[in-house]
Formats: sequence, C-alpha cells, structure tokens
Amino acid sequence: MIRRQPARAPGRHRNGQAHTKVYRRLWDGPARAEAELLDQTWPGWSVLYSLGNRRFYAVAAWPAPRPLIVEDDTPEGLEERMREAESAFTWYAPLIPPQSRHGGTASLAYAAVP
Repeated sequence: MIRRQPARAPGRHRNGQAHTKVYRRLWDGPARAEAELLDQTWPGWSVLYSLGNRRFYAVAAWPAPRPLIVEDDTPEGLEERMREAESAFTWYAPLIPPQSRHGGTASLAYAAVP
C-alpha cells in the first residue's frame, strides 16, 4: 500500500505567495574586511578570503613564470608568506627582460636609455 504524504502548508517560496524581504547575511564579515584591507595595503597582490575554506589567499599581480599564489589561515601569516614570496622572487626578477616603449622586449644594455 502506498502512503500519501499530508499536504504541506504553503511557505514563502511557494507559488502564489507574496514576495517577502529576506535578511541578507554577510558571512565572515570581519575576515572579508581584513582581506579587503590587505588588498589595498599590498598593491602588487590581489588578496581575497575564501568562505568555503576559511583561508586567506594572495595572488601575485606581477609577471611571473607561473602563477604565484600564497595562502594562510590568518592575515598576519598571509603577510609573512607574501614577504617570503617577494624576497624569493627577487633573484628571478633580473632574468625577465624589461619591456621597451615600442612593444616587445628591450635588451638589458639599452633598457635604461629613454
């Protein structure tokens, strides 16, 4: 024998019901605000906070041979990782040829000539 479920009372998401204003919840507001502050403080990085992982991430905004992404649980730890990444990247920076004013790349010998 098949049992029938009792009819459910209509709720606010049912057809025919008037629209109601729903409270918009801001998840992890202080952490997201901290990520926004770090993003403004560190111009060479794009900083964001992941709601799903509850971690801070920073993506380098300068040219690199591969994407440079650092992460940490705290904003202070993320700043430390960003400093470490910048100091580790400085040894590689002279190997990247500078851009000329006419497009393309310029040789290192003539890069400083206006």
